[in-house]
Amino acid sequence: MKTLTGLMAATALTAVSATAAMADKWDMPLAYSATNFHSENAAEFATCVTEATGGSTEIVTHPSGSLFAGNDIKRAIQTGQAPIGERLISAHQNENPLFGIDSIPFLASSFDAHEKLWEVAGPKIAEVLAEQNLVYLYSVPWPPQGLYFKKPVESVADMEGIKFRSYSTATARMAELTGMLPVQVEAAELSQALATGVAESFISSGATGYDRKVWEHLTHFYEVDAWLPRNIIFANKDAWDGLDDATRTAMTDCAAEAKTRGLQASKDYTQFTLDGLKAGGMEVGRAGDSLVGELMVIGDTMTKEWLDSAGDEGAAIVDAYKMQ
Repeated sequence: MKTLTGLMAATALTAVSATAAMADKWDMPLAYSATNFHSENAAEFATCVTEATGGSTEIVTHPSGSLFAGNDIKRAIQTGQAPIGERLISAHQNENPLFGIDSIPFLASSFDAHEKLWEVAGPKIAEVLAEQNLVYLYSVPWPPQGLYFKKPVESVADMEGIKFRSYSTATARMAELTGMLPVQVEAAELSQALATGVAESFISSGATGYDRKVWEHLTHFYEVDAWLPRNIIFANKDAWDGLDDATRTAMTDCAAEAKTRGLQASKDYTQFTLDGLKAGGMEVGRAGDSLVGELMVIGDTMTKEWLDSAGDEGAAIVDAYKMQ
């Protein structure tokens, strides 16, 4: 009897071990801190998938660039070093101009306008990603972008010579056109760059400034609503194709929930983070009319340059958006 009981226990243990071994673990690199709303949304997406598949596919998030640095995440997913990940798509505008559609200055400066733009642009971006061995799952916009400085700025002339953190083609070009000095800095490195003087200014949402406590180094945030960049979550196509239909359906359903949840979180986080910047001691408010006027002239230049680089396909997206 003892032998039979022992045999049954051993068999049960073997079954559990086999189930664990069969579980498919998907590591998901993220560029932003664990407390950032994008990362929190991705963590909820991961939990949703893990629970919906009964643990047969477990997604584990790795925030703050801990698995791959932000600028390495997209390549890592394309090449299968990780099966899924999140990336700020405009950071790859140098690969394809369409990836910068969300960073055309003042084209879509509100959540409603940006979502209308993405209704047109999103499917085109998904097609480009598919050609790169990536499956588009969902995406979430950042809040509108504003300018951070360590001194009052009333005109473009006041920006001359300032070291400006860039993270994309658009931000680097903005620095050049305003007379600032672009310095490539990933989100996970921003606090150190500000602390050491590598960067003295940047354009981003209130979310990034709040998450990184930039009031420890900077003094002013100017709301200009230049654009709303977008983070995209995509999977390696080979890994995706290796999933069964039920798992793909579960992942797609969880992605749809994450898209809706993330958009609302971005909206909710906007005012919360601006209030947080103020509480940290920063001067927060709308940029002056004179400065906005100068920035819009620069935006016109950048828009023309983008349209020239994106060609007929880019123009068609912009035209379709404006006709809505």
